[in-house]
Amino acid sequence: MKNKNKNGILFSLKDINFSYLLGNQKISALNALTLEIPAHALITVSGPSGSGKSTLLNLLGMIEPLQEGEILFQNESFSTMSPVRKNQIRKFDIGFIFQQFHLIPVLSAQENVEYFLRRQGLASEEIERRTHEALDSVGLWEHRKKKPSELSGGQKQRVAIARALAKKPAVIIGDEPTGSLDQKTGRGIMEIFDGLVKEKKLSVILTTHDPMVLSFSQQNFHFHDGHLIKDAQP
Repeated sequence: MKNKNKNGILFSLKDINFSYLLGNQKISALNALTLEIPAHALITVSGPSGSGKSTLLNLLGMIEPLQEGEILFQNESFSTMSPVRKNQIRKFDIGFIFQQFHLIPVLSAQENVEYFLRRQGLASEEIERRTHEALDSVGLWEHRKKKPSELSGGQKQRVAIARALAKKPAVIIGDEPTGSLDQKTGRGIMEIFDGLVKEKKLSVILTTHDPMVLSFSQQNFHFHDGHLIKDAQP
């Protein structure tokens, strides 16, 4: 995909309101949210549970539909995108990483990375090249034949990173990606993210409660009860 974020802004959000229905009760998750997320940076989103962090990521990743306000991705408005265009962006431009890894248990590390590349319709040679490059970049090529049950928590998360990275996305979005890992392993994962941002000019957006993760952040957005409390260097 052609990079269109010429102004250095990856996502631009204006007057975002989002709510959920819990029974008959309307729960507000985000309130009058306006912010800009820079490209080619490691961005964190912090705040207590229920503050709106995951809702923000779900909106950015087009997992949840936009209710009120406007979101631009690389200067292209969500509200004017067709369903086909949104699927194209999800498939090619956005990589997702989750706290619980979401690897396919019957597939090897290599096959887990290849699986989503095949859905992109790439040639076999390109799939092989990207898979090798992605697993090598997270230090797991020698473990490529192992299934998730044979890998440690940190190794599973590195496979998840490789899977997202192999898509060659504009941005990798992670919801508490170090949350189930010990501090040493989590720091290793953050060092990988840090290297990807610096060396491959990727954008990475992560939710977190962890001060260690925040120490890697170039910009932090802090939320409380659906409101952006501060937009500052951590």
